[in-house]
Parts: sequence; structure tokens; C-alpha cells
Amino acid sequence: MTRVVADITMSVDGYITGPNDGPGAGLGERGECLHNWVMGGPWTYAGGHPFAPQEADREVLAQAVSSIGAGIIGRRMFDVTDGWGGNPPGGPDARYFVVTHSVPSKWANVESPFTFVTDGIHSALDQARAVAEGKDVGIGGGANVIQQFLAAGLVDELRLHVAPVLLGAGKRLFDHLGDRTIELERTRVVESPYATHLYFTVGK
Repeated sequence: MTRVVADITMSVDGYITGPNDGPGAGLGERGECLHNWVMGGPWTYAGGHPFAPQEADREVLAQAVSSIGAGIIGRRMFDVTDGWGGNPPGGPDARYFVVTHSVPSKWANVESPFTFVTDGIHSALDQARAVAEGKDVGIGGGANVIQQFLAAGLVDELRLHVAPVLLGAGKRLFDHLGDRTIELERTRVVESPYATHLYFTVGK
């Protein structure tokens, strides 16, 4: 059964980036520490650590990649990463649906791993489910698109990778959710030196 899974890293004080995120600095100023768990240690945008996650983090990453059949991201994440140079997470067969108001002509071709959806999150979800082949649909960010899916009651599981840092500023994950109480049931906790991985089912 295809589930909708929101999966993202945040600081203890709820930020998914530091200030001034943009191309070449996707996690914002001082935000690299959010992904120390992915890299296996401290790193910077200029380099500083090979991709070598520790065992617990490596297992979390492997599970995330293997369980996702299609991904949905917002236009801001797409622009900040420049579409990962055409090689998004998940390998050459990955399929991503980008929620946007306009389609960038550079990427509008049949060989692109990205489909640009201009008619909202429900359309993006329908299209992602159609190609997920029974696997999960992953909502990978940024904050705005996850907020839209949570507010609409469309998320089945929330996976938070909480980095041990207080950023103090940046983009917050849990703003703009309206006044509906969203109940969570914790189902799993995985700990490492660089993150606490929390898994929740989301009440409807």
C-alpha cells in the first residue's frame, strides 16, 4: 500500500535551514551541521568530510531510499539544488514531482527525472502515486510543501532527523499549519552522535 511519508532533517529548535539558504548553500548559513549525520561528521559547503555516514545513519538513509517509489518537492528546493544537476537522490530511475507555479524550460523534456506540477499538491500526489509502484511517496521538502501536505491531512508518516543544534534562525518546519491539532504516534527511534531519528504515524 502506498503511503505518504514526509522525511526531513531539522534542528532541535525546529529549523530546516539556517538563514539565507540558496544555490551553493542549500542549508543556509551555519546550516551544514544539520546534515552531519548524512556525511558522517562535520563538513562545509567547500568540502571537509567524505560521504561516510555512521552505521545507524547509513541504515536510516538506505531504508529511506529503498522505500520511496516517487518523491514530491517544492520549487524552492528544486531551485536551491539546481535539480541536483539532473541526478536527484534515489539514482537514475528516481521520479520527482515539483510543485510549482511555472515550468522551467531547461528541464521540460522527456528525459528529465522531474515532472513540474502547476495545479497543486493533490495533483502532484495523484501523479506520484501512479508511478510509485506500491512504494511510498516521499515528501522531501522544503518546509512549505511539507506544511501544505500536513495541513491538508495527507501525510501518513513523519520522519524527523533531529540534529543536536539550536540554529536560532532560518526556515521553520512547523509554521503555517492552521489551527488543527495534528496527533502523532511515535513508532521508532534511532540514535546516533549526529541525529536522533524519530518516526511518527500521523493521525487523520
